[in-house]
Amino acid sequence: MRDRKSPAGEELRSSDMHSRTKVRSCAIRRATPDDAETLSRLAAATFTETFGHLYPAEDLAFFLGDAYAVEKQRVILSHPDYAVWLLEDEGVAVGHAAAGPCGLPHPEVQAGDGELKRLYVLASHQNGGWGGKLFDAAERWLLRDGPRTLWIGVWSENFGAQRFYARHGFGQVGGYKFPVGRILDDEFILRRPA
Repeated sequence: MRDRKSPAGEELRSSDMHSRTKVRSCAIRRATPDDAETLSRLAAATFTETFGHLYPAEDLAFFLGDAYAVEKQRVILSHPDYAVWLLEDEGVAVGHAAAGPCGLPHPEVQAGDGELKRLYVLASHQNGGWGGKLFDAAERWLLRDGPRTLWIGVWSENFGAQRFYARHGFGQVGGYKFPVGRILDDEFILRRPA
């Protein structure tokens, strides 16, 4: 898993201009295993909203059914080495972040390194700083036991996310292919040393 979406909607679309002017009273909370179905639906919705147009329907459906299956989300939410946060607007999940041990295919990954696995906010709630707040929650959790190297995988054409992570001290150190069905996306591996 890796982040494919720019936190807080770094790419501004004209359709987002109206949502920027609304004052939102969202809250961030740590997700529990009881949130598995909500997380599954939200993860599929945010990925589809952001990247669905890039893939043939059958490849997208295969990826969503596998990567965001309810039982996979329940396993993640039950595992002590992983954490997920939900961004909620009046109790409705509109964004999420996930973190855990680094699983990126890079030869310098060490035991104990952490990874920001996902960070998505629905377009209706972008540009209000909520992506940055989700990032902050994940970063605090990843560094709860002290400094350690952090990693992020990001789509090679997600320039807004790359700029955001660069501002937070991450630099590109490699790449790999990320499968979405039969499609293989070029991904960058970003790292921030301890």
